[in-house]
Amino acid sequence: MPDTVITLGCRLNLAESETIRTMLAAAPGPTVVVNTCAVTAEAVRQSRRAVRRLRRDHPDARLVVTGCAATIAPDDFSAMAEVDAVVANPAKLAPQSWHAPAMAIAPQAHHTRAFVPVQTGCDHACTFCIIPAGRGASLSSPVDDVVRRIAAHLAHGVNEVVLTGVDVTGWGADLPDRPRLGDLVAAILKAFPALPRLRLSSLDGVEIDPALFEILTGEARVMPHLHLSLQSGDDMILKRMKRRHSRAQAIDLVERLLARRPDIAFGADLIAGFPTETEAMHANNLSIIAECRIVHGHIFPYSPRPGTPAARMPQVDPVLVRARAAHLRAAVAAQRAAWLQTLLAKPRVVLAERDGTGHSGEFAPYRLPAGTVAGGLVTVTPTRIIEGLLCEQ
Repeated sequence: MPDTVITLGCRLNLAESETIRTMLAAAPGPTVVVNTCAVTAEAVRQSRRAVRRLRRDHPDARLVVTGCAATIAPDDFSAMAEVDAVVANPAKLAPQSWHAPAMAIAPQAHHTRAFVPVQTGCDHACTFCIIPAGRGASLSSPVDDVVRRIAAHLAHGVNEVVLTGVDVTGWGADLPDRPRLGDLVAAILKAFPALPRLRLSSLDGVEIDPALFEILTGEARVMPHLHLSLQSGDDMILKRMKRRHSRAQAIDLVERLLARRPDIAFGADLIAGFPTETEAMHANNLSIIAECRIVHGHIFPYSPRPGTPAARMPQVDPVLVRARAAHLRAAVAAQRAAWLQTLLAKPRVVLAERDGTGHSGEFAPYRLPAGTVAGGLVTVTPTRIIEGLLCEQ
């Protein structure tokens, strides 16, 4: 039986799962792993469901749980009859945790793009967030380590590299001389002049340094796709979240980026129904979708995480929270549909996925001709949209 790794949550988890999968290939006996997420209560429930499903599907395998949910509440997972072991985040990339020999971890081609972790942990204290309890303080990978990882992926023919982390724009604060993310991106581009595509995962807008701004707006190899950690469009809610930006700052950033690079497509994380949110505050949350041109939306209905300050604040009725989340999703969907229309008849270079679809630099979704090789780059000029996918024929 082949080893199985199920990943929930962020791209950092996805990148770490690839390393775990490589170690399992050198370990004795069949092992199945659930790499859990704790960002919401629903994510924890999904993690537990994945554990139960894997045990049913693989009754004779060793079943191990790791990730943020397992790190924050290890006893809860250890108490599950299906679980053989729990591995906390600090130990998840150690070969001995998986009974694998110590070795250089080489990437395997399980995905069409390479997810390269450059940072983990977080030094901020957003009132809704439990992740620092699962990941600890911010820890940055030195430039040489990041370059080495990317080189290994490129040797396998990867055409797109995605930089991931818990707080990617916080990269460098713990390193000597306190470099900024712009310095890292510049070093990567210099080290790999033939790298076709570099993409950045979720960014905190207030941490975008001047060098990074220049790269985002002036370097064609850095994809025109920015996912912003907005969380809310209302200033009072942002203060109660302990976010470090205002609504006006978020809008100004988007406008300055678009003035320099009009093809940038924006995504955002938004939380619906944060404690104390009124209808007027929700209206501000809704309207920032248009103000910031959000076409890739990650909408989270607020759910209290025990141990966080927000869990002790006056809560919004869960029925209302779900309704507000639906409003936000509908607004993003409408804006996304209009944006896809603007891409018709425009040629774009698309990275082919394994399921016959692909994504352009803006992360617009395309349906590709049968037989397109996964991981390859193809130019597509769409003429119509079918089920949310841009199609050439």
